[in-house]
Amino acid sequence: MGLFSKKKKSASDENSKTIDKKEEKKKTFPIKTAKKKNITPIGLSETACRFLIEPWITEKSHDKMVENKYIFKVTKDANKKNIKKAIEELYKVVVTRVNIINVPSKSRKYGAKTGWKSGYKKAMVTLKEGDKIELFEGV
Repeated sequence: MGLFSKKKKSASDENSKTIDKKEEKKKTFPIKTAKKKNITPIGLSETACRFLIEPWITEKSHDKMVENKYIFKVTKDANKKNIKKAIEELYKVVVTRVNIINVPSKSRKYGAKTGWKSGYKKAMVTLKEGDKIELFEGV
């Protein structure tokens, strides 16, 4: 019985509507997947996992890429030889020079409390002419 109409619905109409709803739910739509870019595979090495933390991506480091210099954040115990070996194994490029920058820790105050912002170590790696690290191209 309808609330606003005087016309009564038959039981067969209600059953057909429920069947249609069930069929609509069963329909599946194709899932769209994102297209992957063709990135050259990089080799994983133990030294790279041990000494390299991440690439250091800033405006200044982006400008240095024109000069074939790339900046990485490295562990505290890394030295120039370890960094050179790790970059060469990981990205399959020839490293000509490695410069290391020690960034000291700094004190920070929050109200009456004093804390410390941890220091870190950066490495500026110069590559041979013609070599590039492809991970930085889209940044």
